Amino acid sequence: MNGKFLWAAALLPLLAACGGERRAEAPLRCVTVTRPLPAGQGETRVYSGIVREAHEIGLGFKTAGQIERVHVAEGDFVRQGQLLAELDDSDYLLALEAAQIQYDRMHDEVERMTQLYREKSLSPNDYEKATAGLRQLGIQLQNERNRVEYTKLHSPIDGYVQHVSFSTAEMVDAGTPFCTLLDTTRPEVEIDIPASLYVERHRIESYACTTPYTGDKTMPLRLLNIVPRADANQLYRMRLAFEEGPDERITAGMNANVTLRLAAAGTGEGFTLPLRTLFRHDGKSAVWVVRPDSTVECRPVTAENTDAEGRAVVRSGLAGDEQVVTGGVSALHEGDRVRIIGTPSRTNAGGIL
Repeated sequence: MNGKFLWAAALLPLLAACGGERRAEAPLRCVTVTRPLPAGQGETRVYSGIVREAHEIGLGFKTAGQIERVHVAEGDFVRQGQLLAELDDSDYLLALEAAQIQYDRMHDEVERMTQLYREKSLSPNDYEKATAGLRQLGIQLQNERNRVEYTKLHSPIDGYVQHVSFSTAEMVDAGTPFCTLLDTTRPEVEIDIPASLYVERHRIESYACTTPYTGDKTMPLRLLNIVPRADANQLYRMRLAFEEGPDERITAGMNANVTLRLAAAGTGEGFTLPLRTLFRHDGKSAVWVVRPDSTVECRPVTAENTDAEGRAVVRSGLAGDEQVVTGGVSALHEGDRVRIIGTPSRTNAGGIL
């Protein structure tokens, strides 16, 4: 009987030790994983923009005078060459008639002097003075004709009359804007791009535009310019023009979605991972890699700056076929056993089903 108690006493420490090992065993960790993506792939970005008229034109008479007729009103659509307004040209016509009389008289005088010059009855000096005077009067005559033409204001483009500043019988100076036209022949699209894209603008390969009012129609664009100065929100203004004639339904002020296609960045060597996969280990960047036996390994990697989508670019340390931990990174230790859980689909929010 005493022998049985001795064996029992000897087994108690061993059982206690085994129980202690089971209690110290690391718990099974639940993690989410991802696989590295090849770096250097092209991408597309979509920005909200607005359709603008190419520019506004302030039109004014090239001479001063009193407005006699106004042929347009605000909001009217006008064609190139259409008459917009006229000045009273009475005084200009009188000046033109006086210049014509002087020119005709001098012209007749030069014809008589030409005959005398051919007959050697007129000195070359007097003849040159007469012909120079005729040319001068011809220039004055043309100037008066131009001033008569300047009393009529024509539209230089197709567009809409945005504002008319004067009415009939008012006086207007030369160069004072009589009206403002919106150039609708070449509408443009304006977008604001962030500084991160501005510094990589050389990567942009193509531009395209869609609007909510033209269905799925995609219209190619071309770059006009980028204002090389950021606003208070660190955004740069980009102006784009339609490669072809825009849809007739597109008007100034309409919202638009602009798609920019970017070329691959860098050499394309390495992989990209979400930033949350990285952590610091012994002063270096590292990730947790899941082994085939469901344990994790701390894998040192060489990571560079993020790409345009905000993913870390890993140049070395990965083969590309690893499962890299994305969720639960901070709670892991070398050799921990893990269970991979899937990411709930959009139709199964929270993983309820």
